[in-house]
Amino acid sequence: MANADRKRKDAVRKKDGKAAGAAEVAPDEPKGKLSNKEYAAALKDLHVELVRLQEWVRHAGLKVCVIFEGRDGAGKGGTIKAITERVSPRVFRVVALPAPTEREKSQMYIQRYIPHLPAAGEVVIFDRSWYNRAGVERVLGFCTEQQAKGFLAAAPMVERAIVESGIILIKYWLEVSADEQTRRLQARITDGRKIWKLSPMDVKSYDRWFDYSRARDEMFQATDTPWAPWFVVRSDDKKRARLNLIKHLLGRVPYKSLPRDKIKLPKRQKAGKYKDIDYPFKYVPEAY
Repeated sequence: MANADRKRKDAVRKKDGKAAGAAEVAPDEPKGKLSNKEYAAALKDLHVELVRLQEWVRHAGLKVCVIFEGRDGAGKGGTIKAITERVSPRVFRVVALPAPTEREKSQMYIQRYIPHLPAAGEVVIFDRSWYNRAGVERVLGFCTEQQAKGFLAAAPMVERAIVESGIILIKYWLEVSADEQTRRLQARITDGRKIWKLSPMDVKSYDRWFDYSRARDEMFQATDTPWAPWFVVRSDDKKRARLNLIKHLLGRVPYKSLPRDKIKLPKRQKAGKYKDIDYPFKYVPEAY
């Protein structure tokens, strides 16, 4: 009798558990598509917080450095745009360095990046960074294996010095699956708005998937430190990736909401003796 009661209770618990958890999704299961309306509403809330963060960074003189790395087509550019589209470019500064000049090639490797680190009141976002040496340069043979290993040994020490100087250093790796990367790169070939995103280097890198995987893994093992950890963002779903990363970024930088004076627009001045002039303005044709 006791066994029968126990079985009935277990059945009820399982049934209740299914009902209660019907809307829940396991962390690793694909989630439903996020509508444009849902995405826009969530992004708007995050933008409000980013503006509050911006004002605090200026007020408190914080120095924030955010590094974006990941495979080609992982969504770095779109995520950076989502972060910066509602904040001041005087505070949020994006650094995307071109290929090094001959002079820069002769310098100490990290030297070309140091001048771009944030001063007080700035958030600097690196769209690719000194980790080029651990990724594309290593895989495509633009540096020697000795140089790559030397970089991996030195990077944690350099980053410790950066953090100890008062800079908040946050490193993101955007991870995209092979199939989704193929889909996105194919779209760049056929979409006139995106063709500039597909460089000869991207094409050359495409068939080196596992070489990049090996380089990424060794980079993580060498440079994922307590003072400068890596944070991985699964980016097959662009909308969710952007929202998740921005929310995480807001949680990594301590900030407070500053009080603001209530603003009331003053009355406009009266025209007085002013009259619009009869001038042949050259208006832009209204084609739309």
